[in-house]
Amino acid sequence: MRLAGKTAIVTGAGSGFGQGIAARFVREGAQVIFADINAEAAEAAAAAHGGTACHADVADGDSVAAMIAWAIEAMGQVDILVNNAGVTHLPAPMEEVSEADFDRVLAVNCKSVYLTARALVPHMKARGTGAILNIASTAGVSPRPRLNWYNASKGWMITATRAMAVELAPAGIRVNALNPVAGETPLLKSFMGEDTPEIRAKFLSTIPLGRFSTPEDLANAALYLCSDEASMVTGVCMEVDGGRCI
Repeated sequence: MRLAGKTAIVTGAGSGFGQGIAARFVREGAQVIFADINAEAAEAAAAAHGGTACHADVADGDSVAAMIAWAIEAMGQVDILVNNAGVTHLPAPMEEVSEADFDRVLAVNCKSVYLTARALVPHMKARGTGAILNIASTAGVSPRPRLNWYNASKGWMITATRAMAVELAPAGIRVNALNPVAGETPLLKSFMGEDTPEIRAKFLSTIPLGRFSTPEDLANAALYLCSDEASMVTGVCMEVDGGRCI
C-alpha cells in the first residue's frame, strides 16, 4: 500500500503501459482516474481494476482543464499525474511524414504535457506537494531511423521533464520520466511498420535483455518514482529498456 491516501490521474490508461501503471497504483492503495480518449476503453479498464474512468483528449486544452477540475472536485486533491498518453507516426523517411501526422504526434506527445501542467500545477503548488511522471521513450535518447518526428517528440519530453523539475522543486513538486523500450502494447505494430516474426527478431536483437518491455515493468518503475520512497528524486529520466541505450 505504498500509495495509500493518494489520488492519481493516468492518461492513456485504457490500454498498454497506462493501464498497467494505473492498475498497479490501485493495488497500492491510490484512488486512480483512468483517463483516455477512448471512453469505452477507460470505462472497461477502470471497472476491471477498481478505478474511476474519465474521457479526455490530452491534446485539447478545454478537455484537459475539464478533466483536472473534475478530478479535484471528485477526489479532493490530485497527488500524482502520469502523462502516459502518446502516439507515433508509421515508419517513413522524415520528409514523407504528413503534416497532419506530425501535428498529431506533437500535440499528443508534447502539447499535452504543457496542457496538464497548466491545469494542475497551480493546485499542486497550493498544496506544496505533487509528483508528475512523463512517459517518454528510448527513442528520445537513442533514436531509430524512420521514426524521426516521434523520436523528436520524446526528446522534447525528456528536456521538458528536466526543465519542469528544476522550476517546480522549490514548490515541493517532483517531476520525473520513464524511457521504455518498445513494449507489448497497441503501439508496437506502429513502431515496427508491420508485425512479423522476422521484424520482431530484428527489433529484439537491439535489446540486450532480449525481450520487449511490459506494462508491469513500467508500473514497477512508475510506482517507485511516484511514491514517497523517491522523495529525493526529481529530474530523473529512467531507462526501462533492457539495456537498449547502453
